Formats: sequence, C-alpha cells, structure tokens
Amino acid sequence: MNVLLTGTAGMSGWPEPGCRCASCALLPPGHRRPFELVVDGALRFPFESVPDGYLARAGGLGLTGPDGSRLLVLPAGCAVPREEPVPYDLVLIDLLERPERLGELRRAGLADASTAVVAVGLDHRVRSETELARRLRLWGAVAVPDGTVLDVRAAREESAEPPPRRALLLGGSRSGKSAEAELRLAAEPSVTYVATGPDGAGDGEWAARVRAHRERRPAHWDTAETTDLAGVIRAGGAPLLIDGLGTWLAAVFDEHRAWEGDRAPVEARCDELVAAWRQAPGRVVAVSDEVGMGVVPATASGRAFRDVLGRLNERLAAESEYVALVVAGRPLEL
Repeated sequence: MNVLLTGTAGMSGWPEPGCRCASCALLPPGHRRPFELVVDGALRFPFESVPDGYLARAGGLGLTGPDGSRLLVLPAGCAVPREEPVPYDLVLIDLLERPERLGELRRAGLADASTAVVAVGLDHRVRSETELARRLRLWGAVAVPDGTVLDVRAAREESAEPPPRRALLLGGSRSGKSAEAELRLAAEPSVTYVATGPDGAGDGEWAARVRAHRERRPAHWDTAETTDLAGVIRAGGAPLLIDGLGTWLAAVFDEHRAWEGDRAPVEARCDELVAAWRQAPGRVVAVSDEVGMGVVPATASGRAFRDVLGRLNERLAAESEYVALVVAGRPLEL
C-alpha cells in the first residue's frame, strides 16, 4: 500500500496566505500545501467507502491494505481510536495540536518502536522548520516534503538516536522551563511527574500556579508528590519529570530547619540526590532555577539557599547528557 502526500500542511497551508506572523513571514508562498493524501492512486482520506481488498478502520481514520499493511491518520481534533492493541505500520498525525496523542497511541499499543510516525497538519503553530525538526526528534517522528510517496509496509524509521537519559533544564521565573520539560516527554506512553512543591493550600496565587501545571499535563501521566527524589530516581520505571529542584531544596531546608541552623543535613541530601542522578536507571528530566544571575539576596539564609542550589545545579549538570538554559521559552543548549 502506497501513500502519496500531496500536501503536509494545515488547512490554510504554511505559510498561511495573508498572515504576517514570524513563522509565515520566513517562508516562501506554497512552502507546504494543505494536507491531502492519496492511497494507491485512488483512495482519499477519510476512508469511508473502500473497494474490495481494503478495510476501513477506526471510523474512517484507519485503513488496512490488501497486503495487510496498516495506516492511521489523526488530524487535529480527532481522538485516539479505541481498538485492539495492534501497532499500525504508519501513522500520519497532527503533533502540533496535542503531541501527547502520540503518547496515548503508544500507551494503547497502536504504535510501537517499529511504527513510522510522520507529522502532518504543519503550520504556523511552530515558529520554524528548524524548531519543528527539533520537536519531532524529541517525539520520535519526522516530517516529509509535499509530494512524498511512502510505502506503508516499508515505512519503518531507521533506529533513532535514543534520548538523553539525564536532562537538566535551567531558567529564571516564567522562563518556560517547565513547559519545555513537558514538551520533551509529551510523546512518551507513560510519565511520572514528580511534584516537589506545596499543593497551594492557603495560598491562592500558588494554588493557581499548581492548577495551571496540572491542566497543562497529559491526563495519562502519573503524579508523585514527594521530596525523596533520590529514592524515586533509583526506583526507575517510567520516565520522570522533576519539577523542580528549587522547591525541593526549599522543602529540604524546612525539613531540617536549616535556614538558620546546621546545613550539613541539607548537603547530605544533595549528595544523595547527585549520586542517584549519576546512576539513574531510567530517563529523567529535571527543572531547576538559575539563581546566579539575579540580585544578591539580602539575608544570610537567602544567600545560603542560592549557594547550595547553584552548587547542586553545577553538580547535576556535570552528570547530565543534556543541559539547557531556557530564556523566553527558547532552550539554549549548554
């Protein structure tokens, strides 16, 4: 079964005619045409009425060909189908709307390591082709030019480079570091979000922040609220997103009453965390505050916190395959 992608963009193309946004302004007219596909020279999406030898699946979103190859198309707004957990050979999916749908597909057994994933519906929701390619590498997907012909059964991706086991994302307040961390893991079938801060009870502003984070995370992610980061990391399992090290360290200071007293127990907890991070059995992404660029804290306890967190960031960065500073939502790899 062969698929001709005559267009790979969103409904208005990319660039969108008449749009003056930075994404559209950088591209020539007709760079990517609106999404359209033709299967075996005749069948068009959605797959509603199909000839003998073909089988429409998932309410017209999927198709099985005479050779047994399986294709699934998930445009924007379409939910992941509920089917028996048999991986498709090729998935064409809008990943700019909700990349976590790819994680849902993988979790449901409808996509696995052998499934070729091609992004479609491409448009100015992403700022450039370069940023698109960066995100797709994180998600295990690719983009192809308009006019590409794909053999569904042979559309296996080459073995992709595995993602870094340890990634550390640094940034200031409201820098976009948490959103970037979530983006990195969006297409995983399962993720444990490790929340290290308070739940916001009694503090309306903090509760609103916590609520915003929860609403942004994929519904199928698990959440662990703990300050035992070393234990969570050593346990392995699903990829971890730790958000974040600043609130964790503040909680550790509180636990050991170290703001004005002995800070040796805090240093011991940091040593334990670094040791666990160094030997992490599974994938982990951690978010931390960059504290070395601001005003020197006015109090001794504030300066102590800054110094301990700064040293912790430096030590974890030395043990990480990937480190980035996030500024205005853009990661700068270090």
